[in-house]
Amino acid sequence: MIPRTIARKGEGIVFIDQTLLPEHLEMVECTDLERLARAIRRLEVRGAPALGIAGAYGVAMAAMQSEAAEMEGFLAEAVNAAEFLRATRPTAVNLGWGIDRVLAAAGAAESVGAAKEAAVVEADRIAAEDEATCRAIGSHGAALIPDGARVLTHCNAGGLACSTWGTALGVVRSAVEAGKKVSVTACETRPLLQGGRLTAFELAEDGIPVRVITDSTAAFLMRKGEIDCVVVGADRITRDVAFNKIGTYMHAVCARHHGIPFYVAAPRSTFDQVLGEDEVEIEERDEEEIAVFNGRRTVREGVRCTNYAFDATPLDLVSGIITEEGVLRPPFDPMP
Repeated sequence: MIPRTIARKGEGIVFIDQTLLPEHLEMVECTDLERLARAIRRLEVRGAPALGIAGAYGVAMAAMQSEAAEMEGFLAEAVNAAEFLRATRPTAVNLGWGIDRVLAAAGAAESVGAAKEAAVVEADRIAAEDEATCRAIGSHGAALIPDGARVLTHCNAGGLACSTWGTALGVVRSAVEAGKKVSVTACETRPLLQGGRLTAFELAEDGIPVRVITDSTAAFLMRKGEIDCVVVGADRITRDVAFNKIGTYMHAVCARHHGIPFYVAAPRSTFDQVLGEDEVEIEERDEEEIAVFNGRRTVREGVRCTNYAFDATPLDLVSGIITEEGVLRPPFDPMP
């Protein structure tokens, strides 16, 4: 059984280094904010809900390690730690959501000691809420999955992207738990292969049938009638689009063309009630992730590579958004 993706350990954090999967399942103990930030940037810790937990625990860790005697200095240190972590992944909204909840809890305290305790309690609460939230998402989503369904998913929105259970894969797990026979087609998810490395690993561990395809195979399988529905996660849902791993948008377009339901599974913490698509920064990652594969250069030196981490799927292509509170149906404007 896969352990929890991220958890508190004393005044530090322990997390699965997802860059080593599927060959090695290694837990990393982290007691340093710089190390946590590096883990987030390198995608050792990734997935919207898991980033929310990481942000919360990061601020709590900084709070516990603070030597400030007065609240003013303590809060200044906490805010600096928060902004340092917030800058690591600009597109995923959950990271800032977890950070802000812990900052607010600490800021409401009347002494440094009470603020430290409040930060830890709130971070633990966020982590505990995640499992219940994912279970509720799974329960609501399972009702949408027919018995015998062949589900397409993109990237990894499983337990590795949360603390456990998952959002999109939580829907699959809950459907299986309800007695339905479900199989999954996982897009490999270039360039870092989160579908091939992580989603397939999780489902194989659970004994759920899974096959891996190249991202560009999905439309062909839809045309052949081998996909019954698409279920993906999200890193931010605004009033007009759902941001998710790059490649999600083309699956939504293809699903609409072939009359296949396209569902987004995400907690309410992933909703952004303030910004629209054009106001959200889409993270661009290092060109080397595309230009180099397995230590070998595959793109000629000097040729430019564009490496967006996310794309935006217009909500008019989404059949339903599966949340812990139920399934939202179109039209989504205004977003409830």
